[in-house]
Amino acid sequence: MAAQGKRNRQFKIEPFRHPVKMDPKYGEKTWKVLEDAIHEINNHNASGLSFEELYRNAYNMVINKFGDQLYNGLEDTIVKHLQLIEKKVEAAQGESFLRELKLRWDHHNKSMQMIRDILMYMDRIYVKHQNKVPVHQLGLDKWRDVVVRNKRVRERLLTTLLDLVQKERTGEVIDRALMRSITMMLMDLGPVVYVEDFEKHFLAKAAEFYQAEAQCYIGTSDCPDYLRKAEKRLGEEIERVVNYLDPSSEAHITKVVENELIGKQMRALVEMENSGLVVLLEQDQYDDLARMYSLFKRLDDGLGLIRKMMGDHLKAAGSALVQDPESTKDPVDFVHRLLAMKDKYDRIIATSFNNDKTFQNVLNHSFESFINLSQRSPEFISLFMDDKLRKGLKGMTDNDIESVLDKVMMLFRYLQEKDVFEKYYKQHLAKRLLSGRTTSDDAERSLLVKLKTECGYQFTSKLESMFTDIKTSRDTMLEFKAQETASTSGSSDLDLSVQVLTTGSWPTQTAPKCTLPREVDEACTRFRDFYLSTHSGRKLSWQTNMGNADIKMQWGDKKHELNVSTYHMCILLLFNEADKQSYRDIMTATGIPAGDLKRALQSLALVKGRNVLKKEPMGKEISETDVFSFNEEFHNKLYKIKIATVSAQKESEPEKIETRHKVEEDRKPQIEAAIVRIMKSRRILDHNSIVTEVTRQLAPRFLPNPAVIKKRIESLLEREFLERDATDRKLYRYLA
Repeated sequence: MAAQGKRNRQFKIEPFRHPVKMDPKYGEKTWKVLEDAIHEINNHNASGLSFEELYRNAYNMVINKFGDQLYNGLEDTIVKHLQLIEKKVEAAQGESFLRELKLRWDHHNKSMQMIRDILMYMDRIYVKHQNKVPVHQLGLDKWRDVVVRNKRVRERLLTTLLDLVQKERTGEVIDRALMRSITMMLMDLGPVVYVEDFEKHFLAKAAEFYQAEAQCYIGTSDCPDYLRKAEKRLGEEIERVVNYLDPSSEAHITKVVENELIGKQMRALVEMENSGLVVLLEQDQYDDLARMYSLFKRLDDGLGLIRKMMGDHLKAAGSALVQDPESTKDPVDFVHRLLAMKDKYDRIIATSFNNDKTFQNVLNHSFESFINLSQRSPEFISLFMDDKLRKGLKGMTDNDIESVLDKVMMLFRYLQEKDVFEKYYKQHLAKRLLSGRTTSDDAERSLLVKLKTECGYQFTSKLESMFTDIKTSRDTMLEFKAQETASTSGSSDLDLSVQVLTTGSWPTQTAPKCTLPREVDEACTRFRDFYLSTHSGRKLSWQTNMGNADIKMQWGDKKHELNVSTYHMCILLLFNEADKQSYRDIMTATGIPAGDLKRALQSLALVKGRNVLKKEPMGKEISETDVFSFNEEFHNKLYKIKIATVSAQKESEPEKIETRHKVEEDRKPQIEAAIVRIMKSRRILDHNSIVTEVTRQLAPRFLPNPAVIKKRIESLLEREFLERDATDRKLYRYLA
């Protein structure tokens, strides 16, 4: 029972029966202790203070509701102390002004750190609950308001800082560490203080300085020198930021320098006489161009100005090249100059313009613009390819050959009339294949693959068929020669080689039948009989204008072997029967057309070192009254001599007109096919939409003329592929 009674007993805590009375002057006495301690700290006499005791005093003041007295007393004490400091800073003269300010700032910072440690409890409790400014920030704010933003100190500080920056810009040495301390002080007081009290004035002064300097530079320097000075100034300002300004100032000061030294002078720089952008481009000044690119890139429309000027210059230079009669006299040299121009600007873009794609686009657009100003560009590019594939690739490595072909294909891509190029390329390829004068079958095939990749199978199908015909002809001739060898009728004096060409794949034309020498004609007859016996239903038509022959020539003790055309052969063999032949006799005996005959006789009688015939009377032209005889005085140190037909490397004007007419005729069915494809899928379409869509579809091969498209639409209307809409005459309907 006793144990149970103990368990039921309860304890409770009661308040003191006699309340403790606090000293009414406790707050004043305690604050006086703390105030004296703060004075000692500000006077650098803190070594004798007990920080633990001071912390306890501040703690007791807060918990005993004397927080307001403590905080307000601290604020008043800081202000009074800083008012004394402000007078000492203001009293400093000359260069010692900034040093005095820095010294007092360092002392103030150190003092405020100690005071903050003493008043830490007030910072955590009172300041937080009462939404007051923390102790350390209070010290910064009071330093800002009492010292830095004192009217006299503020003006003097700004003037001193700007003067020092100006001195450094003009080449004098300043105390960068001191400058850095002052600017860091301003940042510590708040970014707004740094900006309002220093940076905005610093930027305005910089703008004035560089505006004046730009006017001085532009009047005394050429473009490269100006750019070097601007680049140097920009570097100096960036270095200035690194050394003693806040990093946030870099973007602002560089913008000022860019605007004053570059932005306001851009057009004057690029158009500067004898040293502007065009001169730098023409003289391949890679470093100066790279500097211009780097500086102008900093401005929003800087590179746009360079691109426009470069594009205008390219178009002007390119137009002058393609429209200059002198430059178009030699097609190979013409293309060489185009490639040299392209290489030059490719190198500039890679070296100076950081391979900027926008500049590459300008280059491509400019080339496409001026190359297509001349209708002869497709022909000349094909002639250049022909020259390279006949003789220009000898001794080159595979990589070099690929490089040449890639460069030519680059020009080919700029052509708008790729079908015209195809026409010429087919003619030139045919001559190379039939004469066996191509230097590399691999190069021919490689170029064919590139064309196929660029334009599709349809573009190269006939070209590939030409290679197939040559291979098939070799096999056919092996069989024919085997039969000739076994035959008693075979002649050992004549070795016939025939290329059987597929009509439609080759650029053949209907040529008047040439009267061949009897021996040759008999051999041709034997081949025709052989071929038709194994290929029934086919028809052979001899293209004597495309053939060539090797004939042996001997008189006295002189011997030569001549490589000539079929027409040359027919003419020369006539002189086995007569010493002299008139122009009319030769025409009657051979049946060669007048134009071809005159060119053949020119190459046999008028070309020095190849003149196996003599013409009477002497002269540079062939007339119908001329008489020809064998040239007994002919001399050439070579045994094998090639006599080429005298003809222009490029087409004559009538030939050009004829080729253009053929191209226009070939385009008609392509345009009609495109119209039908479009209408079949769209069913109803207006005229302008048809023109736009046809142009888009055919652009990879050629740019069709809207007037031609209109005529092809009218033709399809007549043939009832299309009809006009009954209510709207501008609309066309597809008729299934």
